[in-house]
Amino acid sequence: MGGSSFRTQDVDQARQEIDARYYANFMDVIERRERPFAARFDTVALGPLVIGDLSCGADVRMRFGELGAFHVNAPLGGTMELRQGGAAPVVATAAEAVLLDPCGDTVLERWSGDCRTLSVKIDAAALHERLEGLLGRPPRGRLAFAPRLDTTCGPGLSWVRLARQVAHEALAGDSLAHHALVAVPLQEALLNGLLLAAEHPWRDELAHPGEPLRPAPVKRAMDAVRARPEHPFTTTELAGLARVGVRRLQESFREYVGMSPMAYVRQVRLERVHEELRGAEPGELSVSEVAWRWGFAHHGRFAAQYRTRFGETPSQTLRGSAAGSAAFRGQSPRSADRSRT
Repeated sequence: MGGSSFRTQDVDQARQEIDARYYANFMDVIERRERPFAARFDTVALGPLVIGDLSCGADVRMRFGELGAFHVNAPLGGTMELRQGGAAPVVATAAEAVLLDPCGDTVLERWSGDCRTLSVKIDAAALHERLEGLLGRPPRGRLAFAPRLDTTCGPGLSWVRLARQVAHEALAGDSLAHHALVAVPLQEALLNGLLLAAEHPWRDELAHPGEPLRPAPVKRAMDAVRARPEHPFTTTELAGLARVGVRRLQESFREYVGMSPMAYVRQVRLERVHEELRGAEPGELSVSEVAWRWGFAHHGRFAAQYRTRFGETPSQTLRGSAAGSAAFRGQSPRSADRSRT
């Protein structure tokens, strides 16, 4: 865990701090005459989360590429007008936070000078894994949140209060929030809380589970797969880890997970491949080496399964990641501006 209390009146220094703590960006001050630029960024890294209490003093505009992470902006006051991909702009206020998706170029059209905001970056893979753990199975489809979160009452308000309190405690040098025995449960609470507070396809199932919890043998097998998805599991080995017979494990998986044990292994492996390809830098790796690393020996069969699961080929995912990284991170703000003229 690392915390930082950052102050500056220099726009370039502020941009670099946001780059280091959150995302690469371009920052422009819209109006200096009414309010001088004076950035105040208090941030703390907590495992898969970065939580910040941020303000700029003057109105600013910021541009990002794809964030690659989920993100919540919850102002204490003032406004933040944001636009992502081809969607309509949304405005974050003290009554309504905005949730951003990992995909789609992001523009902060106006961050008002009077806006102090809770800004939370959430690792996409960690949140997907938490959702899978709560559901007891891989989610069918992509996790996508509704862009607005009511923070005036109920779960939304509770989650924002929790995030602010965790950040406050973590910034204190002698806080228990720095101890692993406390930090890990806090991380899990924040991930669980967001999944319960925000609108997404599985929210009702999490908030009002209609089925009993997965039996212990099924959970033991699923935990083993999620811990080592690249391992060459067999149904017999998984049954041994679950401490039941093969037939009992197969029947339990069909009843409680909706697929066979080996189909579950394949689903988890595909998710890991997808995450690694999306996060790759240009020239860093190839599809075949990633597939091999996660236990896919037959390339043709793997490619077909991948396309069925994600709607694109592994190569398309890798090319998209590399193109986005090269187009955005490979240029300085000045060179990128020149390339658009």
